[in-house]
Formats: sequence, C-alpha cells, structure tokens
Amino acid sequence: MGEVNFYSIDRLVEFGMSMAIAQQMVKSMNEIMANMHIPGAMNSLNNVPPHMEQLYYVIIDGKQAGPFSETELARLIIEKKVVKETYIWMPGMKNWQLAENTPSVLRLVALAPPEFKPEK
Repeated sequence: MGEVNFYSIDRLVEFGMSMAIAQQMVKSMNEIMANMHIPGAMNSLNNVPPHMEQLYYVIIDGKQAGPFSETELARLIIEKKVVKETYIWMPGMKNWQLAENTPSVLRLVALAPPEFKPEK
C-alpha cells in the first residue's frame, strides 16, 4: 500500500466504519449501565448533565488558536487551514498531536464535502 492521502476515500470510509462500530458499543454500554440497579445508590446516570461539546486548539501559522467547537474546526478543515500536518490539542490529551493522528479530527474530515472540480 502506497502513501495514503489525508483525504483519501479509503481512509475516510475505514474511519467512518470504525466510528460507527464504536458508537454502537458506547450506546449499548450506556443502555446497560442506565438500566443497572445499584442498591443504596442515590445518583442515576440519567441525572448526568448533557455532554459538553468538545473544544479543540490548533496551531495555525505557528501560533496557538482556539478554542474551536467541532463546527468551527470543520470549517477550518474545509478552508484547508487545518491539514494533516496541523497540530491539534483538546482537553484530556497529554501532548499536541498531528491532525492525521487524531480520531475525532478524522471524523470531521470524513464529514467535510470534497472539493468541487467541474468536469471538463
């Protein structure tokens, strides 16, 4: 297998399928945990506040920028301001990572429309 492009359809399809499987596993585990009865426990998983949107920080033109929401990061990907060599950090990560090595960023790449090239 040769060099795989950051926007390669094979890589994006593979990533999309992996994300779908992971989401199903998480959903199943959350349903099981929500239906568990733990005697004496006063807190229910149903009382947990809704998930906060993930925030991202990026290095653009050698400078740290952010925080960006998923929507804002997707816009930066479409505008090609965030590419596979862009460093990304989000809360919970120990160090900055390249965009191509960050699964949640690859998910946003998969959702971005391809560049329009009119037929000749």
